Amino acid sequence: MGFNRINLKLRYRSSDDNIVKDFYIPVLNMSVLYKRAVGFFSSAALLEVSRGISGLIRNGGRIQLIASPKLQEKDIEAINTGYMARDKVIEKVILDSIQEPTNYFEEERLNLLAHLIADSILDIKIAFFEKKNKIGLYHEKIGLLYDGEGNKIAFTGSLNESLTAFTLNFESIDVFCSWRGNESLERVIEKEKDFEMLWDNKTNEIIVTDFPKVAKEKLESYKKLDVAWDIDEQEYEKETKYFIQNKNYYIKDELASYKISKANFPLIPKSIELYDYQKEAVNNWLENNGVGIFNMATGTGKTYTGLAAIAKLFEKNKRLGVIIVCPYQHLVEQWVEDIIAFNMKPIIGYSASCQKDWKDRLKNDVIDFNLGIINHFCFVTTNATFASDFVQKQITQVINDLVLVIDEAHNFGAYNLSQKLNPQIPYRLALSATIERYGDQEGTAKLFDYFKKECINYPLGRAIKEKKLTPYYYYPVLTCLTENELEEYKKLSVQIAKCIIKRPNGSTELNELGKRLAIKRARLVAGATNKLTKLIEKIKEYKDDKHILVYCGATTISDIDYVEGQVEQSELRQITIVGNILGNDLGMKVAQFTSQESSAEREILKKEFANGDNIQALIAIRCLDEGVNIPNIKTAFILASSTNPKEYIQRRGRVLRLASGKDFARIYDFITVPRPLEGVRNLSKSEIKYDISLIKKEIVRIEDFAALSLNPQDSYMLIEKMKEVYDLSAKYGGDSYES
Repeated sequence: MGFNRINLKLRYRSSDDNIVKDFYIPVLNMSVLYKRAVGFFSSAALLEVSRGISGLIRNGGRIQLIASPKLQEKDIEAINTGYMARDKVIEKVILDSIQEPTNYFEEERLNLLAHLIADSILDIKIAFFEKKNKIGLYHEKIGLLYDGEGNKIAFTGSLNESLTAFTLNFESIDVFCSWRGNESLERVIEKEKDFEMLWDNKTNEIIVTDFPKVAKEKLESYKKLDVAWDIDEQEYEKETKYFIQNKNYYIKDELASYKISKANFPLIPKSIELYDYQKEAVNNWLENNGVGIFNMATGTGKTYTGLAAIAKLFEKNKRLGVIIVCPYQHLVEQWVEDIIAFNMKPIIGYSASCQKDWKDRLKNDVIDFNLGIINHFCFVTTNATFASDFVQKQITQVINDLVLVIDEAHNFGAYNLSQKLNPQIPYRLALSATIERYGDQEGTAKLFDYFKKECINYPLGRAIKEKKLTPYYYYPVLTCLTENELEEYKKLSVQIAKCIIKRPNGSTELNELGKRLAIKRARLVAGATNKLTKLIEKIKEYKDDKHILVYCGATTISDIDYVEGQVEQSELRQITIVGNILGNDLGMKVAQFTSQESSAEREILKKEFANGDNIQALIAIRCLDEGVNIPNIKTAFILASSTNPKEYIQRRGRVLRLASGKDFARIYDFITVPRPLEGVRNLSKSEIKYDISLIKKEIVRIEDFAALSLNPQDSYMLIEKMKEVYDLSAKYGGDSYES
């Protein structure tokens, strides 16, 4: 029996028809193929039309469905501003829409949907509107049905595939049948063509992608052994009655959900469950009146913990202005994604911000906040912009209930930034894995004076033990300076010695010239030529592997003349040479990851690196020191051997983030000494003094790395050999290593 035996109307309208009973169920019962492109789809609609679907299944039929995810304004903004990858937003929205069943009917809907997908009866694709890289919603509605006799039906109208549309809304559809003359047939052919163009992702300004794998897996988890393809009339009436009786609840709940998503206040997402140590940190901070430090190892969730603290403080005060400060622009962009997830709409302030009017936004929000028109605003910015006169002025105008959150807060121990820590701000939170500043007791003291005590100290060893970070193997690789590099090293050391200033309290420091010379010497050591020979030797066995990081660079994150987006020529030389070795000599697939790449380019690089097919190794400099999250790194070759604990702790932390399939990491640390260790025995007093200084710093790092590794014994022999050399200085009146 074909469609042409059904008395179909040209139009169905809620005022005169029951669209489900009068149209959907009869035609689906005869169908062998149902194609539907629709604005929104819900599992609730399946039970409504299940009696028709059961006929389609008996006929050996299939369903092709194109639907638009229910993107909220904040989701669209996250995509359009480039602060969250499009696929990730859509995946999250679809996952969030699959709610746990609360009654029998919802269980059966999800079971039915799971069986349709698992049995390859239903194939779903996702559509959205994209124009000039801006995302919008896909609202078109096309339906096509095919019977076993070659008849076709096309219909269009206002109807979505949702229970609300089927039972509560006033809807209408127009119906076109292939057997009703040329005009109607032309409309069917036209709609067929439109659908096929959509399905094949060939429609201008519409993007059609496959249904996310994780969402499909979640749906299939609701699959039971049996499915009732036929829902009897009594059950159908019960379901419809249940929904209609509770329509006020459903609508109210939907509106509440919409208001929450539209409202601009901090809220911990339901999808995020904090670990006990994160809850402890937040509780301690609140008990300390919203002032304190989260000293947490890199990769243990400082960002989420900080945002949770903000949400809990807002929950308590019902009013809160939020200022979040990050060292660099790319970290601001990384924070924005998480800020949006915590239900806030941030003002994004820095020179190259996508929000060109951020100054007006901030100024207006401060005024509205003070007048009580709004009870919350959030401003995220860079260290440099935070220190500007404009931002500082806005902060001084906020009346009470303001929280200042500083990421990588150790940077604010520096003199210029420490002057911008306003004592009138009542709530303060410092986030850092290395809060104590290396060689700067005064700067460290300033941080503790302002942020008071640590609310949590969650070190690397504990994080690894509690499986919040990946365990690792550590392999120190000893290298020496060339003769020319050694001569330059000695010359710089002599010049630096003349730049030491003695303070009245007996301490010493370098003057500005000495600091610049020290940076130049550090670049020389970090870029030692012999490291490249050792790199080739060590990386050869990994040339067919993936998820490899090679950390280059002849400078450090604390360089006094560092400008984001600019790279030193010495760094470029080393990264170019390393790229040539890996890419050309070893035939590996490599890419650079530096501060010169845009945020969009970095996201692509991170995605390709995680996949591993197109990029085996990232060659990075500097911009990975603080905050950048690339958890898939399994093997790291650290050429830039920093002796600053802050920097090497940050670099190690990049490698230890958890990732699927990553049971452990490997770290090859390139240790640099001025000359072969055996040659130190014949040095003069003046010569050994400069050698020993570097050797001692390298020993400290090796001991630190080795102590927490899975193979500490592999470092013991080198450590003992270096200590023996260090102890030679005792014959010239210096201290032994132990003393």
